[in-house]
Amino acid sequence: MKKIWLLLLGFIFLCICTICGGCESTQGYIDFTNMHSQATADKQNNNTTGGKNQTLRIGFASVLSPREALQSYQKMVNYVSAKMGRPAVLIQRKTYEELNMLLAGGDCDIAFISTGAYASYHGMQPIEVLTMTQTYGTVYYKAYIIVPADSDITEFSQLQGKVMAFTDPISYSGRLAIDYKLLNEYKTTPEQFFQRCFYTYNHDKSLWAVANKLADVAGIDSEVYEYDLRNNPELAKKIRVIASTDSVPTGPVVVRKDLPEADKEKIREIFYNMSNEPHLKPYMAQVMIEQFVPPIPSAYDELRRQYNQRERLPGD
Repeated sequence: MKKIWLLLLGFIFLCICTICGGCESTQGYIDFTNMHSQATADKQNNNTTGGKNQTLRIGFASVLSPREALQSYQKMVNYVSAKMGRPAVLIQRKTYEELNMLLAGGDCDIAFISTGAYASYHGMQPIEVLTMTQTYGTVYYKAYIIVPADSDITEFSQLQGKVMAFTDPISYSGRLAIDYKLLNEYKTTPEQFFQRCFYTYNHDKSLWAVANKLADVAGIDSEVYEYDLRNNPELAKKIRVIASTDSVPTGPVVVRKDLPEADKEKIREIFYNMSNEPHLKPYMAQVMIEQFVPPIPSAYDELRRQYNQRERLPGD
């Protein structure tokens, strides 16, 4: 009897192994919900392999709805992988700070990073601008302050005591622009000025929070504003811009500074050539990128100064 049970258990074990062996896992993409262990594994793999076998780890935290942007970034990562002749994975983070932490720990080689995330970066792992993104013919954009279209608010001072929808704690248009204005013009903080503040974690949601009157005001990337209104003209009837900032540089593509110079130069040229690939242009357009252009690192100097000043503000 005992022998029969052992044979039966062995047969069940064999079946399980056969089933598991037939399962397929998605390659080339890592979900942000299981990022720490995967990033660590990739880092260990890169430390024990060399040359063409090294996996390029490319991160993003989208200013648009992550699910909609994922396919576009994946197509670009696949292109980089093919042109470099080496594997590459796309690593998704929910927030800008999480992406900065990934870079700071050396767990990411390249990243599509926001303006604010780059200007506020103070990680142990040095990074540098690889390229800048051009949208609507320029590498600059503005922060728009928006309110519901039927609101009686016409100027910033009337926002005191209202509900504010922030995008991300280190977003420029979705946080810093408001912080900086309040600090310098009103000598106060968002927590003191507004009745309540909350985070949406992407610009689409901030825009819809105002359109649906879940918030009285939000700070929006002007590129996202124009993009969303082009794709959904009805939004123009629901929101209104009451103020805007001076132009600031778009979010760059950054790279670990310690990557070999030859690799950085090759990757840079690959990004420059993406807009010449007809099959990639629609995907780039979905994430508001016309083309990748040579960087202007000094364009971010003023924003770094503003972020350093912001660090004196209590809390988030």
